[in-house]
Amino acid sequence: MHSPLAPDPVIVIGAGAAGILAALTAARGGAEVILIEGTKDGGRKILISGGGRCNILPSVAQPERYVTDSSPNTLRKILRSWPRDEQHAFFERELDMPLEREEETGKLFPSSHRARDVRDRLVGRVQEAGARIWFGTRVIDVVPSEDGWEVRLEDAPAVRAAAVIVATGGLSVPKTGSDGTGLLLAEHLGHVVNPTYPALTPLVAAPHPHADLAGVSKTVTIRAPGARPSFSTTGGFLVTHDGWSGPTVLDASHLAIRGHADGTRQELRVQWSALDPTACDEVLRGGSGTIRSKLSSHLPRRLLDRLTLEIQVDGSTPLAQLRKQDRRALVEALTAYPLPWTGDAGYKKAEVTGGGVALDQINPRTMESRRHPGLYFCGEVLDAFGPIGGHNFLWAWATGRAAGAAVTAD
Repeated sequence: MHSPLAPDPVIVIGAGAAGILAALTAARGGAEVILIEGTKDGGRKILISGGGRCNILPSVAQPERYVTDSSPNTLRKILRSWPRDEQHAFFERELDMPLEREEETGKLFPSSHRARDVRDRLVGRVQEAGARIWFGTRVIDVVPSEDGWEVRLEDAPAVRAAAVIVATGGLSVPKTGSDGTGLLLAEHLGHVVNPTYPALTPLVAAPHPHADLAGVSKTVTIRAPGARPSFSTTGGFLVTHDGWSGPTVLDASHLAIRGHADGTRQELRVQWSALDPTACDEVLRGGSGTIRSKLSSHLPRRLLDRLTLEIQVDGSTPLAQLRKQDRRALVEALTAYPLPWTGDAGYKKAEVTGGGVALDQINPRTMESRRHPGLYFCGEVLDAFGPIGGHNFLWAWATGRAAGAAVTAD
């Protein structure tokens, strides 16, 4: 059984990336801190990130690629509060954790390439700073009182707090402990919570027209015609047994899931190689050989054969005999292929949660609620997410640090 501390501590709810940074910053600032975590060890999204290697940061921040239903200007202001370069220095100097850049993707990983090292080092620093961590403890409510807060726990006495930082994450990857608790707390306390949805998640197709191509991977470009702002992403693409995955699909999935504002479907179009329409047309116009031999260096054979079959163009056709209408159809299929999808893999496989606590509900400098002084929000519970590649850790580190610094500010 936990006993209350005096004076009342700062309580951080959730020991994910944002919560750990909030607790560490607050404790280093002199606050009495209790970090409450529902799982037995915390940091579970850190552990599974980057295929178990932990993609700590991007090598280049891309604030224009973040998604929010709140003010993009507010989002960028929050990101600027702790720039990427300063975060990089924090990990290397203060945590003694050298980072290495993966040339192909631009992602930054710890030199050990072990996510557990990141989680354990952060948790260790929190404890060294004097914060207490209560693992295996669930918060069921947060109630304002005359001179602070009462944090109600499951199967334990309530705890008084001078301030509360909500860093509970969203709904993505529920096996890590994300169950939407923070979103419910925010709503109960009168905050606007923008509708949530799975983001950075694979897309599915039922029936799957390319199921026999499962395992085929390719660097592609995906665009969303008519999307505002305009959208384009280039990177890995993977055909799975039930649909599509890979970085490009994950980055575009929120557009497919949400569709247009009027409820109509948002189409995604795939450019299968580096050849844009003009270059592709030029390749097909000149030289000798067949369609298949000419394009063999640009697409996997199985994928090319499937695309030509779908548009009813024989891949063995000599280029000299390719009819104009067939060439146009082939260019369209190769550079603006409509991706057939019928749904998504949901929160179970989503890397983040879209939507969340609206950014106008908080002070962007401190992360403090505009409705309840002494209450702070950080990390995935807020209405913002970035592309894959470390951008969501960038957000978590920045917002967690801002909240932790604010509770100890004079």
